[in-house]
Parts: sequence; structure tokens; C-alpha cells
Amino acid sequence: GESRVSNFLLWQAAYAELFFCDELWPDFSPETLNKALIWFAGRDRRFGSSAPI
Repeated sequence: GESRVSNFLLWQAAYAELFFCDELWPDFSPETLNKALIWFAGRDRRFGSSAPI
């Protein structure tokens, strides 16, 4: 259920939390933003570790 990025992106994005959705920017609604915020609040942050803290 996770998406990964290669090291092609900037070094600072190594531990960034990215939300991918099917809506394009013109169709991005407050409901989609709310889904992103709920997803972000429910993330299990491991801070680079592969095992849960």
C-alpha cells in the first residue's frame, strides 16, 4: 500500500511523505484535501527505520 520514489528526486525528499491521488489539480477539491490530511494523520512514521517504533 505504499508508493516509493527512486533516488532520482532531490536528496531532501528521501523521507518525505507524499500523497498520490487520482484527481488532477483543477479538480482537487476540499474533500480530496481532507482525505490527504486524514491519510497523513494516520501514517506510521518510522523515521527511516524499516521496523515499527
